[in-house]
Amino acid sequence: MCDVWIITHDGGVYIVEMDKEIYLSGLYDYYGELLTDKQKNYFESYYFNNLSLAEIAENCNTSRNAIHKQIKDTENKLLYYEDKLGLCRKSLEIMEIIKDLDDDIKEQIEELI
Repeated sequence: MCDVWIITHDGGVYIVEMDKEIYLSGLYDYYGELLTDKQKNYFESYYFNNLSLAEIAENCNTSRNAIHKQIKDTENKLLYYEDKLGLCRKSLEIMEIIKDLDDDIKEQIEELI
């Protein structure tokens, strides 16, 4: 099942249909370096390594609720960064614009973004 994410900018509305996990993983690619090491560890364990909250809590010697709160805070932080900076949205816009360009030019632009 897909969620629908509506990304707005300067009056324009872009509808992106994808799973929440895929969207957040994409945001992590753009903004992951802005997170603390602990936030990165929890996020990667949960989203990339498919560990449960209980498994992460056990590995980190903390409570399941603390892990849940940290992951939710990290998700909100990634969404906040995208809202303020819009790097993911801008990348999608660029990909839409260049889709009709010559393949060589398109590849060069895609390498830059």
